Amino acid sequence: MISRKIAIPVLLCLGLLYSCGTEETVETGSIDRKVPNKQQVDRFADIQVLRYDIVGFDQLSLDQKKLVYYLSEAGLAGRDIIYDQNGPYNLEIRKCLETIVDKYDGDKDSDDWYHFMTYAKSVWFANGIHHHYGMDKMMPEFSEEYFKTLTKATGAKISSEAQKVMFSTDSHMKRKVKDADADMIEESANNFYGPGVTQAMVEEFYASRIDENDPHPIEHGLNSTLILKDGNLYEDVWKSGGKYGKAIDKIIYWLEKAVGVAENEDQKAALEKLIEYYQTGDLKIWDDYNILWAKSTEGDIDWINGFIEVYGDAVAKRASYESIVQITDFEASRQMKVVTDNVQWFEDNSPLEESHKKKDVKGVSYKVVQVASESGDAAPSTPIGVNLPNNNWIRQEHGSKSVSLGNIIAAYDKASGPGLVEEFAHDQEEIERAKLYASLAGKLHTALHEVVGHASGQINPGVGQPAETLKNYASTLEEARADLVGLYYIMDQKLIDLGLIPNLEVGKAEYDGYIRNGMLTQLQRLDLGKNVEEEHMQNRQLVAAWVIEKGMEDAVVRKVERNGKTFYDITDYKKLRVLFGDLLREIQRIKSEGDYEAGKNLVETYGVKVNQDIHKEVLERVAPLDLAPYSGFVYPIFVPVTGANGEIRDIQIKNEQTYEEQMLYYGKTYGILD
Repeated sequence: MISRKIAIPVLLCLGLLYSCGTEETVETGSIDRKVPNKQQVDRFADIQVLRYDIVGFDQLSLDQKKLVYYLSEAGLAGRDIIYDQNGPYNLEIRKCLETIVDKYDGDKDSDDWYHFMTYAKSVWFANGIHHHYGMDKMMPEFSEEYFKTLTKATGAKISSEAQKVMFSTDSHMKRKVKDADADMIEESANNFYGPGVTQAMVEEFYASRIDENDPHPIEHGLNSTLILKDGNLYEDVWKSGGKYGKAIDKIIYWLEKAVGVAENEDQKAALEKLIEYYQTGDLKIWDDYNILWAKSTEGDIDWINGFIEVYGDAVAKRASYESIVQITDFEASRQMKVVTDNVQWFEDNSPLEESHKKKDVKGVSYKVVQVASESGDAAPSTPIGVNLPNNNWIRQEHGSKSVSLGNIIAAYDKASGPGLVEEFAHDQEEIERAKLYASLAGKLHTALHEVVGHASGQINPGVGQPAETLKNYASTLEEARADLVGLYYIMDQKLIDLGLIPNLEVGKAEYDGYIRNGMLTQLQRLDLGKNVEEEHMQNRQLVAAWVIEKGMEDAVVRKVERNGKTFYDITDYKKLRVLFGDLLREIQRIKSEGDYEAGKNLVETYGVKVNQDIHKEVLERVAPLDLAPYSGFVYPIFVPVTGANGEIRDIQIKNEQTYEEQMLYYGKTYGILD
């Protein structure tokens, strides 16, 4: 979502790098309550909710509009799955909260109700009771006694076990635990593994099934819950007739409708293979589907649907459900096609060891798209760029597809403001450079990360897939590797020659922002005292901290303290580029050779630990800005217009729902699983 999804996961999009205009607050009762500004649909906790437009939808043919509608419905049909994957009590808790929000007619001006609504909105945003980014359990700021009055007043149902999990401070505290010294399976609260399953069991189970010499390995464990059954481990596969079957059958229903309006035979074949995969749960068929999908590059409509990203699983085996439906932005795609056309040049001229370079980079396609709808792990918090498939051998032999989500980036840009840059930039020159070039730099880094970064490099013969060799460090290292490709090339004269940038000030703006974010501003997302656990945050801190340390002798990046505040000043952009190349070469070597110990050492040394004095300072500097560190979206609703005989004559867009209205609508319309 890098997927490689650029998440926000990855590169932080511009809206988060620069943050948003200050929200108003109103004082009611004993607390200050945030009020959305004119660019926000909603504002609560550490989150702002935005709205985006779909440009050119009316220009699509009727069949194309139907295709968008059917694919969107297929995506939303699986929405319940992500809640259950994120935790065993999430669906029950969510349905209870929705009943209360829908039916409560008591005092809605009290502090307790404000805290309750903040909690409900946060659960919707996170697809469960754990923070969508930090993974910690979100504790209610209202009492259990107050919650009981709400359930009694509305008739909302919840089991004593689920209610206990909501309020307990000693159980289900973290959705995903990333700690090399812990049993990351037993201590994680997600629902990917059954009771009694340990990390050692998981590793032994797959070690006996994986053939490291298989040139075409499946992604073992991707679409199942691993459970203990009669003393033996068993994969409870997510498929029609299996776990999540009720929702998957509905996904299949809408995909079958989509087949009937596919734009071409390649699309049709890919959709039919995706249906077959959902019917069987066969991971070999999943690979067959991904090959067909990667080769289906014609047409105006495309989709991402399935169990794809493994970021939610501490040992990177099981994938979260997600869906994105997209419409090609032709003008923007034409402008960026030059990146795809030159991908072999980038590979040939990279600082990688020669044996780690691909001699023939296959079929990388790149488009800027208009997002039509998103669901599952892609919503409401969305990536800004995606590169798929994830399976390395498919990418190497058949290619991949990369997209930048153009209207999402545009919505972030519209809502962005100068707050963080002005507070944390070293000097006025850096601020002015950001104003002029940061938007272009961010878009180009996204393209280089997705198109060139994830497509680059190769694994040595006989070395297993990164999920097996690098284990829990695989995702962090892959994101760092792709980021470094973008950083290395964004300061290259080649980009000027290709007409992608006017000058190297664009690259300098990206370097400024990357160091500033990796060392300082992203810390606003952490509670004081916490280490960095989320992969994309680890990646950015790893890269920034490593180059600062390695360039210390030449003071390539200086740490500056002024008036009690910390800044970072890049003194030599060319030398910094060389350091980015050095780290890129080393991380590619780690991936190519499956060097677990070296990968572990990089992440643990540079990507995890936080200087608590700096962290405290960052939080103090950010507080007066009253910024939302995280952003997400409400989504357009597609409404069929039917004739007298029920035939669809048009698809209209409704894009006016509030966040609360949308979440209640989704719960009622797509609440399929029990």
